[in-house]
Amino acid sequence: MLRILTGLTLLVAFAPASLHAQSNCAARETVIQKLEAGYGETFSGGGLQNASSIFEVWFSEEKGTWTILMTRADGTSCIMASGTNWREALPAQKKAKGTPS
Repeated sequence: MLRILTGLTLLVAFAPASLHAQSNCAARETVIQKLEAGYGETFSGGGLQNASSIFEVWFSEEKGTWTILMTRADGTSCIMASGTNWREALPAQKKAKGTPS
């Protein structure tokens, strides 16, 4: 009986985390449609992490929301992070040409 209770306790403790992780992934087209239509986000930039995954940043200038996606080679996209209060980077400072005095 104690074994069964221990097993059920572990199942309940770890099931929500695994269910939550699975709910953050879907076909890329589905995720993109939700970001564009639901949040007004557009693609901002991204790059390859390795041969099998791409990271992308999406944001909404109007709403201030942002999302970081990881898309795998099989076309599945997972939301890795999201938030609010997006802000653009500050302009890069240009260095003066020549020899400093």
